[in-house]
Amino acid sequence: MLDLLGTIGANVLGLPGILGLALGMMTRKLWLGAVLGAVVGILETLVFAGFQFAHVEALELGISVLVGLCAGSLGTAIRLKGATV
Repeated sequence: MLDLLGTIGANVLGLPGILGLALGMMTRKLWLGAVLGAVVGILETLVFAGFQFAHVEALELGISVLVGLCAGSLGTAIRLKGATV
């Protein structure tokens, strides 16, 4: 359980969370922000696995993509809400 929580926390505070949020804030289309965040999650997992799919764990990849997707969507929502104020 602690391993799972550590993986989620590391992704939220790591590249998928921060860069996904930043890329999401660069667009006004919700789907594009989510896709950009998910791509960051995939790339981050591959970079730390040495670009070898044999070293990529499915759970880690799934969590990374999910966190990037949520962060990108949140970034787009922040941009949309900030633009209307």
